[in-house]
Formats: sequence, C-alpha cells, structure tokens
Amino acid sequence: MTTPAIRFDSVIFATDFSWASQNAGLYAAAFSTHFASKLVVAHGFILTQAALEVEVEKPLSSQLRIDLFHELSRAAQALPAGRGATETLLLDGNPREAVPLLAHHRSPALVVIGTHGGGSIDRFILGSTAEGILGKSSEPALTVGPKVNTLVAGPLQLRRILYASDSTAEAAHGAAIAVALAESFSAELDVLNVIRPSEIGDPEDICRIREHFYKAVEAIMPQNAHLVCEPHTFVSLGQPHTEILKHIDDRKIDLLILGLRRNKHFGLESRTSGVFPIIVKARCPVLTVTSGTLSETF
Repeated sequence: MTTPAIRFDSVIFATDFSWASQNAGLYAAAFSTHFASKLVVAHGFILTQAALEVEVEKPLSSQLRIDLFHELSRAAQALPAGRGATETLLLDGNPREAVPLLAHHRSPALVVIGTHGGGSIDRFILGSTAEGILGKSSEPALTVGPKVNTLVAGPLQLRRILYASDSTAEAAHGAAIAVALAESFSAELDVLNVIRPSEIGDPEDICRIREHFYKAVEAIMPQNAHLVCEPHTFVSLGQPHTEILKHIDDRKIDLLILGLRRNKHFGLESRTSGVFPIIVKARCPVLTVTSGTLSETF
C-alpha cells in the first residue's frame, strides 16, 4: 500500500448560522486554503408551508428563501476560498440528506460542520443535524465541537495528529488518510489503541494485546509511512472515549482522526455511540472517516 497524495477538490462548510458554526467556518476556510480547494458554504432547509405556497403559486422566491440567501452570503463573505471565489448554495431539503449528497457529487470533498452539543453536552449528544450528516456522509467529515478554541488567523497549523484505531483491516483506509495528512502538515502522528478492562483476564493479556496492536499497526499503515512520519504508537487501558480525550489533552493534539464503520442502524444508534462523546468533549476538531463495512469502531 502506498500513501495517497491527499487532496480535496471541494471543502463543504455546512452552516446553520449558529454560533457553533462560526469556528467551523474558520476551519473550513483554512483547510480550503491549505489544499487550494474550492470552498462551498451550504445551508440545507425545508420550506415552511407558507413559503411553499408562495413559490408554487408564483414563479418567485419566497421571503424565507431570500432571507436565507442573504444570510448565507454574509456568512461566506468572511471566508476566503483556496481556489476561486467562495461558492454559496442553498440546498432544498433536509440537510442530513442534502449535505452528504452534495459532498458525494463534489468528491473528493471534505465536509466541515460545527456543533454545540445539541444543548445537552452532559449527555454527550450532538446536534441532530450534525449526527445525521455524519451518519450519511461517504466523504471525510470534520466536526468542530464546542470545546475547540477559536482558530487564529493565518495558515492552518496541525503540529500533532492522533489516529485512534481498533487496528482491524477495515482501519487501513483511515490510516492512509492519517499518514497523508501528517505529511501534508508536517505533523507528528500518534496512533492509539484503547484496551477495555473487560478484555483483560490476567496481566499477561495486556502484553499480548499490546504486541498484537503493534503488529496490526505495521500491517495497516502504508508501507512508506516511515518515510513520511514516524508514528508514535500508544496502548492504554480504560474506556475509549475517556482515554482518547486524555491523550488529546496530554499530548496537545491538534486533530483527531476516527474511523467509523457504518451499519444499517447508524442513524438510530448514533446518539449512544462512543464516537459522539469524543466529538462533543474534544478540545480539537475530529475528522471522521467512514468505511463501507458494517458495525462501528467505538
């Protein structure tokens, strides 16, 4: 396996115009600039009944559509694109469906969304729109949570990236992206595996699992990873979301990469998934990479 030259033709910033979207917009513009990508600022919406009646009866835009277009234009004005002019798109339909579809059509694309935690951070719940987009996106998605510091002006700097993996064969896709991003940003790369206490029968199990993980990392990492960066491999004992968040703080991680393995119940089970406590509590943006396999990483 060789390291891909990572590129995003489009960076799609899905905004709901809330305060939670502001920092996500800054990250979207920064990634667009770094990769010299087209920047698309998009908002998905469903017409109210009154607005729908206006547009059905007359060949005119409803006041709702006009107002949303102006708000979208204002949001885009402050976000420079890496290539060309910043594009604005009003997407008719539920954003949980419309944004992933747009990303699919603009592939290879990076979707960027912000979340305030759905007003219930203590319960580790993302906003329902953010959950829906993550659950359906086939493109990598960057989620900027409420604990992420506001991005400062200037070139995007990612000094240390964390890739949390279960080291299955399906994780190879995420590993390649982690290495490629580390190369692109000249960043250090940490690779972390968390052993749950329930997996340990006796002390020797820790050594056995650790050794298995080291070998698995070698197997899933691109063959030339050591030429790009020398991954730092970590194994810890505990609950995945707790240990990952601790690693982020201890190692001052700038970007977390998680692999998601979709199952047919993703939309129903996502609120209890271990991925979402991490996104809501992380002090850095979280990039989720979805494979086509069934089940989830955490």
